[in-house]
Amino acid sequence: MHDALCRCDARVSLCSRVCFHTQYSTVPYNKEMHISPCTDQAKWDAMVCQHGGHPLQLWGWGELKSAHRWQAHRLLVTDEAGQVVGGAQVLQRRLPRPFGSLLYVPRGPVGDSTAMLPLLADYCRRTFTATHISIEPHQTAPIAASGWRSVSKSLLVPQTIIIDLSKSPDELLADMSKKTRQYIRKSSNDDVVVRAGQGSDLDACLAIYRQTAARAGFGLHDDQYYHDLHAMLGDASRLFVAEVDGQVVAFVWLVATPEVAFELYGGMNDLGQARRANYCLKWYAMQQLQQGGVRTYDVNGLLNDGISTFKKGFASHETQLAGTYDYPLSLWYPIWRHLYPIAKKSLQTIASLRK
Repeated sequence: MHDALCRCDARVSLCSRVCFHTQYSTVPYNKEMHISPCTDQAKWDAMVCQHGGHPLQLWGWGELKSAHRWQAHRLLVTDEAGQVVGGAQVLQRRLPRPFGSLLYVPRGPVGDSTAMLPLLADYCRRTFTATHISIEPHQTAPIAASGWRSVSKSLLVPQTIIIDLSKSPDELLADMSKKTRQYIRKSSNDDVVVRAGQGSDLDACLAIYRQTAARAGFGLHDDQYYHDLHAMLGDASRLFVAEVDGQVVAFVWLVATPEVAFELYGGMNDLGQARRANYCLKWYAMQQLQQGGVRTYDVNGLLNDGISTFKKGFASHETQLAGTYDYPLSLWYPIWRHLYPIAKKSLQTIASLRK
């Protein structure tokens, strides 16, 4: 999936002040709003939680990405009175020469994107040597800010299910498929024990995740990435496990803010699959998050696969998020977006044929 964070740095290098005369070179924005780097973790996380932000905008997520090939810049937006009104955690990653770097805002910015996006675009244009900035906001309304263009290629799948945890348990169950309710009851009546997970459960969960990845055919990070995630996200990392005879047979792992719990990973072994442990486990996780005051539960993407079929059983609706939007910052942008992927694929094909 799915991968960024940096030490906030107020430096603006001379080489990043590129003069770029296109329709994107002049960015209008509200002069009464200001944007500046943030280096205070407590202040940053308070902003994310108070303004309904997504967990991928938390400081710890940026720390995780900074430890694994990205760099994160946290930018606070204030109004004319100096009050914080939002912000954006911008993840930076180097691209092959001569493209500079990619700037990426996962499930952000936090706050009123219509007001902030012109300011964010102008700041990034002046501060970074980058081809473009991509955002994947946590909203269903399309982006209407000038210069931002919708693109089809996404890092996070925009089609998902977001479940309203303000509903009662009976209402949540009623919105599930009949089969899902049956499997929840069956697995709950079996000898399956569900509970909150601990750091000591990580290795057992990762062993199951490797089995799940092998069955489904998707790639994984190295184990250190997942251990870093649990440590760096702190209380925002929410792991739940199912056990049979004291052995972990299934897990679901989320990150959460008061606004949303976001599924990252999950899986089960053969015994967990036989006992349908993932059904009662997911329901338990939803209840625990609800009791903790989390407002919504995002299953994190729907694809045409068995995992998505399982997810769809927990709600009768689907949610279409706004998707991915790019703001070009360099004349190299069209080449990067349209021609580089073709050239890269051709080179990989030639290398494969030579082997």
